[in-house]
Amino acid sequence: MTRSFPPPPVFLLPKWEEYYHQEGFAMFVYKPQKLHWFLYLLFFALVLLSAFFTYTSKFNLTLHKLFTVRNCKCSHCTSELGESEWFDKRYVPTMSPILTKSNYTIPEKSYKWWLSLQHEQNPSNMTKLMEELFNLFPGDNVLMDQGPNRCRTCAVVGNSGNLKGSKSGPSIDASNLVMRMNRAQTTGYEADVGTKTTHHFMYPESAKNLASNVSLVLIPFKVLDIKWLISAFTTGQITRTYVPVLRKINATKDKVLVYNPHFLKYVHENWNERHGRYCSTGMLVVAFALHVCDEVNVYGFGADSFGNWHHYWEKNAGAGAFRRTGVHNADFEANVTKSLANIGKIKFFKGI
Repeated sequence: MTRSFPPPPVFLLPKWEEYYHQEGFAMFVYKPQKLHWFLYLLFFALVLLSAFFTYTSKFNLTLHKLFTVRNCKCSHCTSELGESEWFDKRYVPTMSPILTKSNYTIPEKSYKWWLSLQHEQNPSNMTKLMEELFNLFPGDNVLMDQGPNRCRTCAVVGNSGNLKGSKSGPSIDASNLVMRMNRAQTTGYEADVGTKTTHHFMYPESAKNLASNVSLVLIPFKVLDIKWLISAFTTGQITRTYVPVLRKINATKDKVLVYNPHFLKYVHENWNERHGRYCSTGMLVVAFALHVCDEVNVYGFGADSFGNWHHYWEKNAGAGAFRRTGVHNADFEANVTKSLANIGKIKFFKGI
């Protein structure tokens, strides 16, 4: 007797169809419409996966911000890492820009580098000098109080002629801290540069008298600068370094701060990449602000719209004099501040 078999399965039928029954097995096929829907869903899933992997770094960054304690309560915190590889390679959160009673022992490499700036061969007993310094001034670790409940805005105000006519005064004065430097003036220029100053950075050769509510921040480029600071508040015996300097200075003793020489070297190496012999005052103040502020606005840096490098309170006596000193590399420093602005770590106001 000849055994008969059912016909083979046909896959293009208009509905589900059972074709084969044998020993408890069954075969089914899809109709074309179902297959199309499956392919559409598969394609959509692949698109979603591709998008996920493409934006996974942004997704992880968003999760990080949502589920970790932030450095500050501002909308954007200058010190936050993970946003720019360029910034992360240079910024060291643990570096203290202020010399204090607890950190005045300068690491040997930084100490030797600092002495080399002015070719000092026979420095004083630094331990004794530091003790004398902090017997006179507080030496507390102020400003380093970063936390999720703080939003400290800072204006770093340079002395460029591009501030003249800028009308930046109200914006500058709105900041929590306003940092000025060297022989900066406000009287007569209030509309452009503001009236407020909280911290004034100087060294003996650029020193000026300050109001009682302003913190004097000494940038010591040599050991003699620290000796001058002590002298200027006590005996007044130092009247000259390599040029005549103020014998006495009007400033509030309890508000005096000293820039950390170890931090000087850090800025020179990490940020300026050893360009120039050492950094300009302006670059040092910007770096200082990156470590003590949550938002940093920078004014009065660079040339004016005519390419002149001069101070806003004086007529231009020689364009580019600052750039030709050989001590600082103004062009490289300008690129650093531009890069900081491009990644949103500072806001840079060009003036006019």
